[in-house]
Amino acid sequence: MSILGVESAIFGVADLGEHTRFWTDFGLPLEQASDEEATFRLASGSRIILYRHRDPRLPSPDPFPGDGLKETVWGVDGTDALDRIAASLANEVAVRRDDDGTVHCTCPDGQPIALRVWAKRPVVSEASPVNTPGNYPRFNQHRIWRQRAIPKTINHVVFFSPDYVSSFEFYERHMGFRYVDHSKGTGIFARADGTFEHHAIFWVNCDLPIAPDHFKFMHIAFGMDDIDEVMLGANIMEAKGWKNRSMNSSGGISRHRISSAIYYYCDMPGKAGEAEYHADTDYLDDNWVPRAWDFRFGSLLWSNNAPPIFRGDDIPWDMAFDADRASFEAYRKTSPGKRPVEGKLADITEADEHAL
Repeated sequence: MSILGVESAIFGVADLGEHTRFWTDFGLPLEQASDEEATFRLASGSRIILYRHRDPRLPSPDPFPGDGLKETVWGVDGTDALDRIAASLANEVAVRRDDDGTVHCTCPDGQPIALRVWAKRPVVSEASPVNTPGNYPRFNQHRIWRQRAIPKTINHVVFFSPDYVSSFEFYERHMGFRYVDHSKGTGIFARADGTFEHHAIFWVNCDLPIAPDHFKFMHIAFGMDDIDEVMLGANIMEAKGWKNRSMNSSGGISRHRISSAIYYYCDMPGKAGEAEYHADTDYLDDNWVPRAWDFRFGSLLWSNNAPPIFRGDDIPWDMAFDADRASFEAYRKTSPGKRPVEGKLADITEADEHAL
């Protein structure tokens, strides 16, 4: 089987016009819009689909109150793979199929998902070579000068999970997702088997002080060509009045240490979650050896403007290879419900959220 990434991210929203304006300003190409829905299609063929609350095309029951990503549709590379996944899922959860073959189910953590065959489009992407004092491949050549920020792909989605270890293992068991990295006590990063991006999904621990006690959408990340395009997007969104809470926390544009990705988060309307510009992430295959990280060491590379919890002389240089998944056991749930976290994890606040 091969899952090729997020084919569609389906949002339920109260103010359709405001959300349509947000994604247009963010740089997504608008494919169609009406009084009841709006669809944006990226170069890869991935879609952002907006429906008003209580639209019959949204999952029922609603997985969480308010605006946000209500169903994640994963693209599969063929009908045989789709049938195998559907049969596997049916051993554990209720599965239904639409007339067009799309498979729907709800994961044990409360996440509604769907899968369908997807002809993912190849993406044409270009970035300027990077000059350094000792190496200048861009010789007698000006950098690409961008006029717009245009997201090309959906790189990953992030959700709060009441049992993040089990959430990953469900995806692995039935859909072939690969374990990539574990930020101990905060969450697991997993790669879809038909992609190379560092992760296609990240589950955040609901036990954290910043988290709800139930499944909930957190953010969605879009692949950009380079840091220039991320900066341009950030500037455009700020100029158009969209807020970015991380300006007061992780300093706006920064870089994750775990995945190497440059990032910038922007708040969606209606407290629906965050949209992330994402560039220069690690690309992996099955030769990758998973790692377990102390959450503070793994979070930020450009840490001088990070929240206080991620700074200081006491940040442990703590990363170990974790092919045997020994790091999972301390965080595996044996009973439902939110439980206290220990040590520095208990001190995380909303200002630290984007640095995780």
